[in-house]
Amino acid sequence: MTYTPKDATPATAAANREAVSRYDMDDRQDFADADRGLIAPFPDRLYGADGRILFDPARFDYLAEDAPPPDTVNPSLWRQSQLIRKGGLYKVVDGLYQVRNNDIANLTVVEGEDGLVVIDCMAAVESARQAMAMIREHVSDKPVSAVIYTHTHVDHYGGVKGVVDPADVASGKVPVIAPGTLASFDKHALGENVIVGNAMSRRAAYAFGSLLDLNASGCVSCGIGIASVPGVTISYISPTDPITRTGTTRDLAGLTFEFLYAPDTEAPEEMHIWIPELAALTCAENANHSLHNIQTLRGARTRDARNFARYLDETLERWGDQAQVHYGPHTWPVWGNEGVVTLLESQRDTYKYIHDQALRLANKGWTPLEAAEEIELPEELGRKWFNRGYHGTLHHDVRAVFTKELGMWDGDPVSLHPHPPVETARRFAALIGADRILAEGRRAFEAGDYRWSAQILHTLVFAEPGNEAARHLQADAYEQLGYQAEGPQWRGIYLTAAKELREGVQPAPFATASSDTVLAMPVDILFDFAAVHLIGDKAADADLRVDFRFTDLDETWTMRVRRGVLNARRGAAPETPLTVSGPKAALAGVLLRPATADRLARSGAITLDGDPSVLETYGGLLDEFDPHFPIVTP
Repeated sequence: MTYTPKDATPATAAANREAVSRYDMDDRQDFADADRGLIAPFPDRLYGADGRILFDPARFDYLAEDAPPPDTVNPSLWRQSQLIRKGGLYKVVDGLYQVRNNDIANLTVVEGEDGLVVIDCMAAVESARQAMAMIREHVSDKPVSAVIYTHTHVDHYGGVKGVVDPADVASGKVPVIAPGTLASFDKHALGENVIVGNAMSRRAAYAFGSLLDLNASGCVSCGIGIASVPGVTISYISPTDPITRTGTTRDLAGLTFEFLYAPDTEAPEEMHIWIPELAALTCAENANHSLHNIQTLRGARTRDARNFARYLDETLERWGDQAQVHYGPHTWPVWGNEGVVTLLESQRDTYKYIHDQALRLANKGWTPLEAAEEIELPEELGRKWFNRGYHGTLHHDVRAVFTKELGMWDGDPVSLHPHPPVETARRFAALIGADRILAEGRRAFEAGDYRWSAQILHTLVFAEPGNEAARHLQADAYEQLGYQAEGPQWRGIYLTAAKELREGVQPAPFATASSDTVLAMPVDILFDFAAVHLIGDKAADADLRVDFRFTDLDETWTMRVRRGVLNARRGAAPETPLTVSGPKAALAGVLLRPATADRLARSGAITLDGDPSVLETYGGLLDEFDPHFPIVTP
């Protein structure tokens, strides 16, 4: 059954009206900057190969610039979403162009004397292809001379096959430049999105509102880009030209590109880019029109807030007195030296403040949650629109600093070895009584205390998942929390939680582990991906070996399953009972779906030398990942 979202309660409407006093709503400079340099709006809807609409600018008309914030949206988030609705092809400065907001990320093109340099490629092939078509129509039909990935996240490389022909990369005609060693970039770009891709995709669907309708009661934007689109094509081409040292330069299409290597910041591998001929600078996602995540809610490695500040300061030292524009892979640029310096200094100090104050309170014995409730940014930092929590939030960033520096335990013995959530809930429900918990949840809801209402009702929902009254009341509480949230990811999580409680588990709209990314994985990571599928207790007594001979790579690897773990190493092993030979794409299928081996062998795609029953035994030890697992119910 599909439920219609409820209205904002009087308490939520009042909270959102009161929030206006915390924001500088009279500052309209961002609106002028987001409009600046528009060459062409998006010409039409964007369709997928199956004819389905992937992007339609008209779907965001409810975010019209003159539309006042509704009671169901925090006014700060409404303002940011109105800015993000502005999209199309823009001239940033002579020779530098961006296509913004047909995707969660931007595509930037630098026009040189004899070619185009593409900086970041959006998340999807379809949106990148539309962006390049607009460049070709309105700017230049010069060939692509190089592609640059600023960092290892999928929304910056996923559209690459809509930008460049893989054959041109393979031939060396078009380099793909990226931070870190080639192996490190592949490892982090593919490993992060694939090895934990099932869990990450599920969590991302909540955080980015992919399961919600696009309206004032659902997803309004992703905060740093337009709403993510399910069902797009995510591609990957491995880098060919690594940047591992600050000061490295490349001459591309007649222009100089100088790089500042900034690892372990917003991504494990990241870099800033300076183009002196254009006086143009990007700090990738280390400087945005939003506070960033120190720990993403979708799930990724915890970042180093101190490094954000360190590399932004180094950038100011190198180019701060020269930069005339800062453009990013999300949102809109900042023009003028004063504006660029203000942005970088303020964001530097914001990340440093979060880092230092979190650790100050840690050293005084505070727990992560206590510190997050206490720390507020100084007004000079907190009132800046670009420091507001449209991607990360101050609250969860403070807690992430604790995670990065001190680990997952908060220091309180009660949290060292607690009972799991369902067992804890059952014990509390037995102690307090279901009726009393429900009554308290209702009392808190009616009082506008939605945090407590959701928290106390969580006990009852986990103790009695079939308790419809508890589920629907908790959904109501989550819904109001979503309406009040300034951070779009908090909003998305709360509103999608309400949807799951009311309607049941919703199908996952996308998966980061696309076939393109799986096939692009280096061989060692491919075995790591297989290893996380192994059911450890079931494989505890197994002892089996298989040699995999990758004929297109001229490599052989031995896989061994023993003591409940899967290990792999280069080289053939003596007396291995089975050798599987074939190209990497076919062997990846055998490794992850052993039951396909017989069919692949009959078709001639692979050869099996030895005892094929080893694969049957191996296949019986592998787990399957359901992308539709519940989040807010047991």
